[in-house]
Amino acid sequence: MDLTIRGARILVVVKAYPNPSKLHRETVCTAGLLDGEHWVRIYPVPYRLLKDESQFPKYGWIKVDIERRTKDFRPESFHLLRTESDSILVDGKIPPGPSGWRERKKYVLKEVYDSMDALIARAKSPERISIGVVKPKEVQGVVGEETDREWDPETLALLQEQDLFEPNDSRLRVVKKVPYKFSYLFRTTDGKDRKMMVEDWEIGALFWHAMKLAGYNEAEAVAKVKEKLWSFATQKDLYLIMGTTQEYHLTAPNPFVIIGLFYPPFDSQLDLF
Repeated sequence: MDLTIRGARILVVVKAYPNPSKLHRETVCTAGLLDGEHWVRIYPVPYRLLKDESQFPKYGWIKVDIERRTKDFRPESFHLLRTESDSILVDGKIPPGPSGWRERKKYVLKEVYDSMDALIARAKSPERISIGVVKPKEVQGVVGEETDREWDPETLALLQEQDLFEPNDSRLRVVKKVPYKFSYLFRTTDGKDRKMMVEDWEIGALFWHAMKLAGYNEAEAVAKVKEKLWSFATQKDLYLIMGTTQEYHLTAPNPFVIIGLFYPPFDSQLDLF
């Protein structure tokens, strides 16, 4: 794959929850399929700071100029050549509905692992694969656990000191940290039981929506998120999109987290339409 790609056309499949950043104010790790074929990761993306017309949806096609991140050994990792708000052109979207799911499946499910061990082996090999789609053999449950309620104090202090966020502007307000982490308990054909956290932006947004519906009762909100995640596993054809972090890729026994969920209807359901 070229080190610099101008006008790269990418189908966006993953948007991780935003994170405050000392260097970039706020970042969103984005992953998608270059030309609908090869996984790429774009980081950092100042998503909430983009103009409305550049704020791309999931399953939207974008055109961007990208370059390999030379300090990142993972082959899928790129950064934007330009970070101005107009540097991303939204170039259509695969619509919802049965026909849209059929089209999405053609791209997202080109290569699917039925074994986590197989994906991890490729990550540890000279290939250094860092993104892959996994099909669980069995989903055993969903876990919601309390975690840190605030972002790193040092990062927040630096942002406030530099006036990088404006509390009266929703676009420039520091994104609220989700005080819970949600994980799937599952098994693939390697026979190992695993517990892996979901970092998809959708889950964070779902939590805050559930909080409003529950009158800001956290226990009820957590239950609603777990119920929704369980419905993906039991009522949909669930696939887990996995990604590594650069820090732990080479050192952790399992360097992956779930960066996105892909949950089309079962083929039998699509055949009804």
